[in-house]
Amino acid sequence: MEITVSFFLNGKRVTVTAPPAKSLLRVLREDLGVTSVKPGCEAGECGACTVLLDGQAVTSCLIMISQVEGKQITTAEGLERNGALDPIQEAFIEEGALQCGYCTPGFIMAAKGLLNENPNPTDEEILEGISGNICRCGAYPRIVSAIKKVVKKGVV
Repeated sequence: MEITVSFFLNGKRVTVTAPPAKSLLRVLREDLGVTSVKPGCEAGECGACTVLLDGQAVTSCLIMISQVEGKQITTAEGLERNGALDPIQEAFIEEGALQCGYCTPGFIMAAKGLLNENPNPTDEEILEGISGNICRCGAYPRIVSAIKKVVKKGVV
């Protein structure tokens, strides 16, 4: 059995037909061609598939497509505005907050979700906010620096 679900992806309404238990991660990648959302553990532990669901960071591997009817989903592709990168994306580039880049979109979305909820987090809150994401290359100091840079600029 399949269901038809409509939701907003990066500001545009999309409609998909899929099994109700198909993960949002799989729908985004396989049905909608969104490549920033990465499969990793597919158990909600690594954060590579992090997206914003109504502004809140979630691991898309744990969200079933049946749960997103009418919701707003934002991926890294949806952060740019009028051809300009989001300040958090710019800060990641400026601070070199990536190595292989596989985890980078998930970290950016986790940071964006954190800053949506708390535009002036403490260092401890930043670490807590990205604690669901894993960087196997070890870029954590630069990731934290990038987030702090955006906070300092006040351009959340």
